[in-house]
Amino acid sequence: MAPEAVVATYSIVACDLQAGQWGVAVQAKFLAVGSVVPWAEPHVGAVATQAWANPRYGPDGLALLRSGKPAEEVVHTLTAADEGREHRQIGVVDAAGRAATFTGAECNEWAGGRTGECYAAQGNILVSGETVDALAVTFESNGHLTLAERLIECLAAAQAAGGDSRGQQSAALLVVEKDAGYANLSDTIVDLRVDDHELPIAELRRIYTLHNELFGVTPPEDWLDVDQPLSAELKERLGKLGYEGELEQAFNAWAGAANLEERTDGVTRIDPIVLEALRRQSA
Repeated sequence: MAPEAVVATYSIVACDLQAGQWGVAVQAKFLAVGSVVPWAEPHVGAVATQAWANPRYGPDGLALLRSGKPAEEVVHTLTAADEGREHRQIGVVDAAGRAATFTGAECNEWAGGRTGECYAAQGNILVSGETVDALAVTFESNGHLTLAERLIECLAAAQAAGGDSRGQQSAALLVVEKDAGYANLSDTIVDLRVDDHELPIAELRRIYTLHNELFGVTPPEDWLDVDQPLSAELKERLGKLGYEGELEQAFNAWAGAANLEERTDGVTRIDPIVLEALRRQSA
């Protein structure tokens, strides 16, 4: 008897070794796909488990990667021990950027995957193999982007190439980097999920834009010096929003309320993204 809870999906697991980032992007005709498919750990690797998904492939795969096993061996170890392997699909990238993908013989057509340097792309119940090809080609041709941006572009290209034959429902993006998450106390720099939406990839892109505005990093050399005219502008705009008193105290209070505290560092210099947000709010 065929399994019923099939995660009909396409995904890409990938890494940016120079940035020290690993991540997974996925879209599926499945509710809350981000709760099942993506797993990642910095300097360890990333795993996507799908089709008739075995959720244990996530933590067990990361444990094998953590022990130093290469991606190909991790896939072999997980599937060899699993009686349901012919219904499974998995993609793995390890700490060195080596990649492996597996598609069981009983996965619903079209199903398959391909690998390249620092990525594994795979999908099942797809319109055609062009969807997986689009994941791969888009990843390979967008090395100038951040890993998160690159993965979103991969999903968009895969959908344009046909995507899941049953349609769209949910999408997710997970990217990790050691100590680069919130307040430098987390390894998760992006963990965004669209659980149920007519256009989940477009919605994922929208909320990633918001995420990047709040938590992105502007190079220090691009910050603006707060001279006397800019200081006066900040006081005026903060006052319009009800933040009175000493500039630094008022500025920090506003930034905290606006969830921009991660992009501030006193008031001698200011991130231009923060300044633009203040100008919008006080216009």
